[in-house]
Amino acid sequence: MKGLVFILACLAAFPLRGEPILFEKDIRPILKAHCFHCHGEDGKSEAGLDLRLARLIAKGGKSGPGLVAGKPSESLLFSKVDKGEMPKKKGKLPEEQIAVLREWIAQGAKTARAEPENPDAYVFTEEERNHWAFRPIHKAEAPPGEDNPIDAFILENLIQNGLSFSPEAEKRTLLRRATLDLTGLPPEPDETKRFLEDLSPLAYNRLIDRLLASSAYGERWGRHWLDVAGYADSEGYNEKDTERKWAWRYRDYVVKAFNDDMPWDQFIREQVAGDEMLEPPYEDLKSEEIEKLVATGFLRMAPDGTGSGANDELARNQVIAETLKIVSSSFLGMSVGCAQCHDHRHDPITQRDYYSFRAIFEPGLNPKNWKQPAGRAISLFTDEDRKKFAEIEKKAKAVDLEREEKVKFFIDRTLQWKLEKLPQEVRDPLRVAYHAKEEDRTPDQVALLKKYPSVKQISAGSLYLYDREYNEEIRKLGKLRKQKLDESLAIAREKAEKAEDGGEKVKVTESSLAKHYPEGASELEAIDRKIEFFKGTLSKKSLDAIVNKAKDIRAKKPEEPFVRALTEPKGEPPVTRVFFRGNHDQPKNEVGPSGLSIISKEGSEIPHRNPSLSSTGRRSAFAQSLTDGRHPLTARVLVNRFWLHHFGRGIVDTPSDFGLLGDQPSHPKLLDWLASDFMENGWHLKRLHRMIMTSRAYKQSSRQNPTSMRKDPDNRLLSHMNIRRMEAEVIRDSILSLSGSLNRRLSGKPVPVMEDEVGKFVLGKENLDGERKPGKAIDLLGDQFRRSLYVQIRRSRMLSLFDAFDLPAMEPNCEKRSVSTVAPQALIFMNDNFLIDQSKAMAIRFRKLTNGNLVRLLELAWQHTFTQHPSEVEIKSAMEFVQRQKLLLKERKVEEPELLAIASYCQALLSSNRFLYFD
Repeated sequence: MKGLVFILACLAAFPLRGEPILFEKDIRPILKAHCFHCHGEDGKSEAGLDLRLARLIAKGGKSGPGLVAGKPSESLLFSKVDKGEMPKKKGKLPEEQIAVLREWIAQGAKTARAEPENPDAYVFTEEERNHWAFRPIHKAEAPPGEDNPIDAFILENLIQNGLSFSPEAEKRTLLRRATLDLTGLPPEPDETKRFLEDLSPLAYNRLIDRLLASSAYGERWGRHWLDVAGYADSEGYNEKDTERKWAWRYRDYVVKAFNDDMPWDQFIREQVAGDEMLEPPYEDLKSEEIEKLVATGFLRMAPDGTGSGANDELARNQVIAETLKIVSSSFLGMSVGCAQCHDHRHDPITQRDYYSFRAIFEPGLNPKNWKQPAGRAISLFTDEDRKKFAEIEKKAKAVDLEREEKVKFFIDRTLQWKLEKLPQEVRDPLRVAYHAKEEDRTPDQVALLKKYPSVKQISAGSLYLYDREYNEEIRKLGKLRKQKLDESLAIAREKAEKAEDGGEKVKVTESSLAKHYPEGASELEAIDRKIEFFKGTLSKKSLDAIVNKAKDIRAKKPEEPFVRALTEPKGEPPVTRVFFRGNHDQPKNEVGPSGLSIISKEGSEIPHRNPSLSSTGRRSAFAQSLTDGRHPLTARVLVNRFWLHHFGRGIVDTPSDFGLLGDQPSHPKLLDWLASDFMENGWHLKRLHRMIMTSRAYKQSSRQNPTSMRKDPDNRLLSHMNIRRMEAEVIRDSILSLSGSLNRRLSGKPVPVMEDEVGKFVLGKENLDGERKPGKAIDLLGDQFRRSLYVQIRRSRMLSLFDAFDLPAMEPNCEKRSVSTVAPQALIFMNDNFLIDQSKAMAIRFRKLTNGNLVRLLELAWQHTFTQHPSEVEIKSAMEFVQRQKLLLKERKVEEPELLAIASYCQALLSSNRFLYFD
């Protein structure tokens, strides 16, 4: 059996192709991936064996020749590999690779061409240089016969494989497809009516134009780019996951750029080097200047623990590495990170390339002069803002001074009260000891205060503690006063009667007490003075009033806005060095800035420093090389991503891996044509949308036929449209739209996410108790119904609905979203409070729209949810379901049974695959 597996592996490795196995094409990639790090790379040749060239393998090392051409069994290299003795520590090579190696030796260990004398000069093979993604973009002539060049290229491949396009999708299907694609929301009733009643041949084109003009377009397509950029509202890295208070400005910049149809060459340049387009210091900036700074937030998106106690040196270099990954995967369709420790095992990226690439960004991400997250913010305050801020603060400080004087007054009176309760002989010494500075007190004073703690504890912070005592004193004094008043009035009346002497009877009151009994009046006055004393000393109410007054004044201050940007400090840029095996504490030779050498081109050099700029200008030069129209990767990578979001998969199905192990393009000529056309026409995405979405390829139905299922089961040739599931945000936004709850307010701070009582992550402001246990959410005043784009992306606390439906964790970014089908998804639609509440809101909405006509309600809810008319059978089934639910709820004596029955129907619609998927 093992022998059969070996034979099958051999056949799989080189299926009757009628061409020889060659070292450069077939063998070197295997050795590079598994063996070069010990036998050839970085001057290292264990046992004297260098495997970088076929002749060096034949020469061998300390153990003798590595191979004998034509004789695998006598070749030491094959023997070691076949027995699993090599490569060490990595395990035995796959059987198919061993089979290829054996056959290569058996065929004579052939090479494609004469090998160089110096293996160090042989960095890349011709095969690597000629990889499709590294060749210049060539715009082939579109095949004839189709109005849209996209259709011409696709149809050419279909015909070659005996296939053709499917018929055009039905009008309602196209409406839902296009609307969800461009806005991430279901069609509005008015738009549905308008489109269906427009019988013009241009109706669909006009629909596309309206959707592209909608602000919802930028929200939908901006989200796609935010995935690639790794956008998050928190730092990640460790469990602290500190919030990024101003990251949302970058999100709003991206949305605006999409809505404005900003040319993508400009979009790239601003994100990579927007700060270098301005002259520091960054003060009193205009709105367009602010946007350029905000754009560089792209380079501040990597997880960053340097401000939350992480190991500084290691954490700093990790931030830089993750930033390089975001940049390279976004614009190059390559991840350079594998070359951080050694030459890339598969792609033609050397370790020197990696650090030269790092040198482009290191002046702004300088690990030796590191800016922690809190220190990166750039204030957007203008001089006028600062003046207004200072004026308001001056008024507030005047109130603060009033409070301080009041506190001093309260302290003095409280001290007097406490001292009056103590022996006469200690009052003055205690008063002096209390007012003395702590460091100046004599030992006797310290001892005296310790003996009388009631005096020592008097402070501004403890005044509140005396409220109860003060009130108790007032209560006692009030009781004493009443007693004294009664006694004094009795004595005064008695004296008045004796003084009458047969005359008219005198009426004695409190106001006349002093005339008849002055001693009693004096006693009452003394009591009143004490009451006033304690009333004047009552601190909490009066002090809080002053504090609130100052708070109200400060609330009128303009909020100081900040930008989370990347900028370069003045001075000599840092030296970038290659790290031995990627260890930051083992720097080796110095390298200068440059792009990847496999795609370097004349005129695209990155300068050490641009003398015309206050910064080094390295990032500006790099951004220019990406967008000069000659870069082989940038435009290909971009249009492939745009294609992916329209068809569910890219022409290259590995959108961030255009390397040797990545997917081959299904339509290479179309990819190049799109990339070239995109650049030639100003890098405008909306134009490309129109071209793609008006093609037969996009407008065709999703129905398969037996022939296409047999010949193209994965639909790589696009003989029909792919059915796609809504993304997490589109699911939530569509539900809010259907229920009528959607808050369409644009931009601004994110809606916070908190942990609820049962450990779920829900929308709400954090409201934790003293033991850090979750509390109830504070009212968000309608913000909980905003689009999902504006929900806080906190790496450690993803909204539970999003988590279930594959919202990516930005570690550091998302190159392509996955789509899963798991049980929690169904459970959320069955039990989640959000779904239950929105289903009820949906029922209320449609009951109002139909004036309680149940049949019309069921039809309308169906139409809006699926953008399709229900059949008579479906309506009958829906009616029976609602009636059964209504009876069941009546039996349980539930309030409003009909409304809740309709809500159950709405929940069933939302839970269906027909809602979650669109074709």
